[in-house]
Amino acid sequence: MAEVKLTAEKRTDFGKGAARRTRRENKVPAVIYGHGADPKHVSLEGHSLMMALKTPNVLISLDISGKRELVIPKAVQRDPLKGFLIHVDFLAVKRGEKVTVEIPIHTEGELAAGGNLLEHVLNALPVEAEATHIPESVTVSIEGLEAGHTIHAQDIELPRGSSLAIDGESAVLQVVAAQTEPPAEEEAEAEEGAGAEAAAEEAAAPAEEGTEG
Repeated sequence: MAEVKLTAEKRTDFGKGAARRTRRENKVPAVIYGHGADPKHVSLEGHSLMMALKTPNVLISLDISGKRELVIPKAVQRDPLKGFLIHVDFLAVKRGEKVTVEIPIHTEGELAAGGNLLEHVLNALPVEAEATHIPESVTVSIEGLEAGHTIHAQDIELPRGSSLAIDGESAVLQVVAAQTEPPAEEEAEAEEGAGAEAAAEEAAAPAEEGTEG
C-alpha cells in the first residue's frame, strides 16, 4: 500500500466552537493516538483528506511542523446528511509494527440457481497485518453456492502477511433460501374461508342478542 502524504497543523483550541471554526476554514479537526503518547490535536485540509480516505485503512504520512508521522484512520465521523468530514481519529504506527484493522469483503461469482439470497454476516474482516502492508480488501468466491452454505472466517484466503483477528469459526457469509409465496389457489381458498367465517358470525349475531333479551 502506497503512502499518502498530507500536511497537518497543530491545534491549540478545543471544543465544539473551535471545531466549527476549523471546518469553516475547509479543514478537518483530528486527533492522533498511539504508542502511549499524549493525544495530538491537529487539523488537515478537507478535500485532500477526503480523497485519501477513499482507500480503506490508508497509510498516511503526516507532515506536522516539519516532522513526519505515519498514521492510519481508526474512526471517521461524517455529516449524516451531506457526508462531509466532521472529525477523524488516527492511530500512530511504525514500520514493521502489527496492527489490527477491518478490511472490506468483496464477493465474486453467482449463487446456484433458485433465487437464494447472500447474507453478509460481516461486511469487513478483522485481520492483523503489518502497518505498512495492510490489504485493501479480500475477495471471496460464491460461485455455485446453495442455500444453507456458510463461509467461515477460516475459509477465506488472506493476503500474504495477514492473519485473522477473530475466531476462525465465525460466520462471514451465508446463503439463505428464498422465501416462497403460497400458490394463488391456496391464497384464494384462504380468502374464501375467511369470508365464509365472517358471514357465519354476522348471521349468528342477531340470534344471540335475541336469546339474551
